[in-house]
Amino acid sequence: MSRIGNKIIKVPAGVTISTSAESVTVKGPKGTLLAPIFPGLTLEVNGNEAKLTRANDAKELRAKHGLVRSLINNNVVGTSVGYTKVLLLQGVGFRAQKKGKDIVLNLGFSHDVVYNEPADVTIEVVENTKLKITGIDKQRVGQVAAQLRAFREPEPYKGKGIRYETEHVRRKAGKTGSKK
Repeated sequence: MSRIGNKIIKVPAGVTISTSAESVTVKGPKGTLLAPIFPGLTLEVNGNEAKLTRANDAKELRAKHGLVRSLINNNVVGTSVGYTKVLLLQGVGFRAQKKGKDIVLNLGFSHDVVYNEPADVTIEVVENTKLKITGIDKQRVGQVAAQLRAFREPEPYKGKGIRYETEHVRRKAGKTGSKK
């Protein structure tokens, strides 16, 4: 039995779910998102609850049951509340600026790194060293945050780099740390 696939999806007020043969459309106050649905899976919507059921216990269907339920639930949460990730720039002289639709990052390189903001995600520079990434699609918000973090990942010796707000970077002792 799939524990995740059998969970009931709570649908908040203002969010509507409609199904077709190949996809599930979730409309909410923040926008519209699509999730795939596979043959053998059916979505039943009753008031403010939705439940995903499968026709049989075939191995492929069991594997996709929990996946599709999670995708639909992520779309419901995204269209009603939205998703946010916060990145911190840590290092001497590290800072970010927003110029139009571009994010200009000064990360200690000989040049500034320019990142063009995607249409479906909003990047806000809260402070010089704090980026707030928001959007309705959980996957896109995480992907944009990972792309920005990849410009300068945190290193373990001084801790410099771009990190998530909740991330803990394990620090290492340098060459002189082991001498006695």
